[in-house]
Amino acid sequence: MNDHDPAIAVEDLRKKYGRKQALDGLDLTVHRGTVQGILGPNGAGKTTAVRIMSTLLRPDTGRVQVAGIDALTRAAEVRSRIGLLGQYTAVDEELSGRQNLEMFGRLHHLGTRRAAARAAELLTRFELTDTGPKAVKHYSGGMRRRLDLAASLIRDPQVLFLDEPTTGLDPRGRTEVWNAVRSLVDGGTTVLLTTQYLEEADQLADRIAVIDHGKVIAQGTPDELKTATGGDRIDVVLRDPGQLALAAALLPGETTVDEDRRLLSAPVRDRMAALTEAVRALEAAGIVAEDIAVRRPTLDEVFLHLTKTETA
Repeated sequence: MNDHDPAIAVEDLRKKYGRKQALDGLDLTVHRGTVQGILGPNGAGKTTAVRIMSTLLRPDTGRVQVAGIDALTRAAEVRSRIGLLGQYTAVDEELSGRQNLEMFGRLHHLGTRRAAARAAELLTRFELTDTGPKAVKHYSGGMRRRLDLAASLIRDPQVLFLDEPTTGLDPRGRTEVWNAVRSLVDGGTTVLLTTQYLEEADQLADRIAVIDHGKVIAQGTPDELKTATGGDRIDVVLRDPGQLALAAALLPGETTVDEDRRLLSAPVRDRMAALTEAVRALEAAGIVAEDIAVRRPTLDEVFLHLTKTETA
């Protein structure tokens, strides 16, 4: 792969299942050594896109290039350069972590000695050396996913596809996987990540593409998407819900009111000036705020705004 080539390049990708159009002209470019997040509601086409890019499924039409290679005409070459971690654990639960990795190594034709060496390297890299002969069925959820991730790296792939890698994990397990992904990218691996957790995309992704109805409806860095959704907002929680209307008139711009939460929210341009002016105005009017803060939109708000707009 040329240093200037993207790690993944997809153009006008289309796939239909019966009458359902799973992908409808999907375009995507992923730069080398980055994490590309893919967000979208259920049925948006995320998993179909990953299956096509990882050579598990053929599109009806379109162009797919992975690691500088045409994935439709030279699928075997692409497979030798990629790793894939699906939504479900793929390791043998009766074997130990080391036995699993050695087995995967032999399946990849590394040979017995090289498979054993590679297993030892990956156990160290993912902090699983202390598991010893313990069967995988006794691992925690985070340990299993780290082992799954290690197995997907047996061939040291240039591009790694992660399809909802932390589904079902508790916060500790999710953090363990996040740290492992960060270490991979630091080592030069390109990662394409689909996830249902907006916080996960915010934590890991350099760029995010939002997919709905089989096509990209928005893309950019997390900050760019948040800014495009409306920029900074000031949130005010009042002690007395009866003062919501009066307080709303004191805030800048178009203010939204959440009576159940006693919350006012309004867009602002100058963060510090808006905060100072709001505090002074509320104090002058004798309105007590239990909490007041200026914040960026969350990726949850970006996601809901974009997919609602696309559906409308």
